[in-house]
Amino acid sequence: MVRLNRRQQFIIDELDEQNFIKVNDLCEKLNVSAVTIRKDLQHLENKGLLYRTHGGASKQSLYAFERNINEKEFVQVTQKQKIAKAALQFINDQDFIILASGTSVYYLAKIISGYKKLTVVTSALRISMELSRDPFIDVIQLGGNLRKSSISVIGSLAESELKKFSCNKLFLGIDGIDLNFGLSTSNSTEAHLNEVMIECSEKVIILADSTKINKRGFGKICDLDKVDVLITDNEISEKDLNAFEDYGIKVIVAK
Repeated sequence: MVRLNRRQQFIIDELDEQNFIKVNDLCEKLNVSAVTIRKDLQHLENKGLLYRTHGGASKQSLYAFERNINEKEFVQVTQKQKIAKAALQFINDQDFIILASGTSVYYLAKIISGYKKLTVVTSALRISMELSRDPFIDVIQLGGNLRKSSISVIGSLAESELKKFSCNKLFLGIDGIDLNFGLSTSNSTEAHLNEVMIECSEKVIILADSTKINKRGFGKICDLDKVDVLITDNEISEKDLNAFEDYGIKVIVAK
């Protein structure tokens, strides 16, 4: 059992309510110096109770790390399936859409059917294979360097091919969405390809379960002003939902 003083327990209680706290706010509430608060945060981080950040602390790490798609496919499955189902409302006959890589987008590809005519551009090999079964979906598979962890292509060849197209909508999965850092993914080369996808699309629709909110991957894709719609699950906090909507993003909570 970890023994904490009253001040440190107060910090943990604040984190349980807010998920993120600032040093300055704690100084005011506890009437102590910033040096004292930083020492407390260091102690609590050493005990594995929080993560220190610039100017404060968070309950969870802000950073998203790369994981193999075979591992990611079985994480947050129910949430991703609901998000995928909610994303279907944005697909119409005669659309030209881009499906990026990622497990949430893959779950969307698995339920796309019943359209008279649809054209899909994708970097993900598994998505191409899934959609190839439908005779009414034209699939354009981008070429390039194979990123084995996501079974998708990346690099300059994929980017140059993509720039030849203009699409109605982009369905993009990400590793992190943060009000200050924007959209990000754990691989910088894939982040650049995602940026090109955004440039080629009229509407950008983000598929991200709530564990991706307030997270940052190594590679920044873009600022949030490029995002039109965020589809997430019902674990999103009201504070985060309002913050994204205030930013001009339409937030859809998949239930």
